[in-house]
Amino acid sequence: MNALLTVILALQMLSALVMIGLILVQHGKGADMGAAFGSGSSGSLFGASGSANFLSRTTGILAAVFFACTLLLAYYGNAQPRTSSSVLEGVAVTAPTPGAAASAASGAAQIPVTTAPATGSATAPTPPAPAASGAAQIPTK
Repeated sequence: MNALLTVILALQMLSALVMIGLILVQHGKGADMGAAFGSGSSGSLFGASGSANFLSRTTGILAAVFFACTLLLAYYGNAQPRTSSSVLEGVAVTAPTPGAAASAASGAAQIPVTTAPATGSATAPTPPAPAASGAAQIPTK
């Protein structure tokens, strides 16, 4: 499978480089205006209009090869099993224990109760110990 992907990738890169060269060699639409002033291409290798047809056809064929290689690489790239090296996927998710969830659900269990003597100074309540669950840390009304 790796050899096939290497061949397809090499074919894609080769077709891309040749296509870039062919596009740079071709004349633009404004180049035909020069023929009116004596710079005609009748003495060229392909004749008066042969180079435009040959270069445009070859560019079209190379574009189709490039597109097909891109589709094949995308298909084979998604078909392979993914081996992720993400740190987050290796973290184990721990569920809270049922006892902690039940105590976190009842907000009244977390309120410290101190009774102040009828005649004397009131004592300040001691703050509760931090809960293990994240839901227990949400203040309730």
